[in-house]
Order: sequence, then structure tokens, then C-alpha cells
Amino acid sequence: DAINRNSPSFAPLVPTMYMGMLAHNLMKRTDFSGLKGCFSGSASLPLQVIRDFEAGTGSMIVEGYGLTEASPVTHANPFRPGACRPGSVGLPFPDTRCRIVDLDDRTTDVPVGEPGELLIKGPQVMKGYRHADKENAEVLEQGWLHTGDVARMDAEGYFYIIDRIKDIIIAGGQNVYPREIDEVLMDHPGIEDACTVGVPHPTRGETVKAFVVLKKSARLTDKEIIDFCRTRLAAYKLPVAVAFKKTLPKNLVGKVLRRKLRDTQT
Repeated sequence: DAINRNSPSFAPLVPTMYMGMLAHNLMKRTDFSGLKGCFSGSASLPLQVIRDFEAGTGSMIVEGYGLTEASPVTHANPFRPGACRPGSVGLPFPDTRCRIVDLDDRTTDVPVGEPGELLIKGPQVMKGYRHADKENAEVLEQGWLHTGDVARMDAEGYFYIIDRIKDIIIAGGQNVYPREIDEVLMDHPGIEDACTVGVPHPTRGETVKAFVVLKKSARLTDKEIIDFCRTRLAAYKLPVAVAFKKTLPKNLVGKVLRRKLRDTQT
């Protein structure tokens, strides 16, 4: 209603809103001719959602990155054709310095293209948590903010957020990044929303469980979903169980509460 009434040219939205609009029965009857661009933040936006939304509206989506401790934005894609990299959070803001360090020692810079923890230093980084010396010692080091996010940087300086460190699944000694599996699941034409978590396994330590919301017209079995993943993922990354949900638990800005799914496993 707001789009038809006001014909906005730019819309800052969160991933849940993009997915909700694509699934809405009024999507094809809404006039998006005035919408030239959109911004997405607060959580990762699946590539398939970007492709579908841009195709359906003629607009361009740019993603950015930030966190409360950085007031809150540190990266964004340039808002111009050819300069925006879908799947990337873009380039650091002016005067913002970034490092990607080894996940184990937290100090050694990793080579370009390799994953590690993203560290940020700049005028927008907080001075510290109030009355929390222990927490400050863990996240602040000589002005560098440890974000807790696994990221990589390409040769042209664009950054890609891979996952939260605390969400990494250790399956048989291998690091499995849930977001990679989420992206594969979201590519399935019958899946509206998806999230994967690590669950205990007697011999592998952890294994992958997928939580899936199907589109209204879709009828899928857990075997069909796992077989779909099998064509795109290494064997150690495959979900071994699938739970079908009507909705996924999310916070007020639309970020999936992965910990809640991991804790309840239902």
C-alpha cells in the first residue's frame, strides 16, 4: 500500500521484509516503477532473494555491514551499476581500517581471499562497554574491534561475511559455515526460508541440521532436500536431518535466532 501510494525511489529494508514481499500475493500487482534502489542490512540476504527481488522490481539492492559497537556501519557496496558486488558487504567506509586475522591466534593476518575474523578500527568504533573490563579485554585490542564475524576480502578490497564464529559447526574436525548451506537451501524453488545449525553427534562431534519453511505450494520430503544439497555441497557439509517449520524464530530486525533453534533442536 505504501509503495503504491507514495512511489518511493529508495527503500532501506531487512532480509525478512524482502522475503515477505516476494511471497506476498500482491507482489505482482504492485507498481515498483519508481523504486530505483534498496539497502539491506541487519542479516545476510540470500543471493536468490536478491536476484528475484531485482528481477521483479527493476531496482538494485546494495548490502552493507556493521554492528552496534561501530555506531553501527563500517562497510557498504557502492550504489552504482557494476560497482556493487551481490553477496558482498562492499568496501570499508572512509577512515575505516580492516584486518582479517587467523581464527586461532587472533593476531596473524591471513592472505587475501582466506577466511578469518574481521577486525575494525575507525572513528566510529566504541571506546568500550561500560563497567565491563573483562569483555573489553576480549573485544578491543589496541583500538582494533574484534567483531566475532568470519569474513574474507577479495583482491579488489570487497569484503564478504561468511558467518559468526560462534555459529561455526565442527563436523569431524572440519569447519562448516551454516550460511553456505543456507544459501544452497534458499536456491531451491520450493523453499521460502531456511537456517542450519550444528547439533551433537556421537562420533563426529557435531553434524548439520536444517530448519526449512516451504513455500505454500511446495511439497517436499527431507530426503528430497538432502539430495538437492548433495549436488552442491561436500559430503561433510550435508544436513543429516531436516525439520519443517511454519516460520523461523527471528528478532525485531529480522535476524534468525539460530541459537534458539540450536538449543531446542525443534
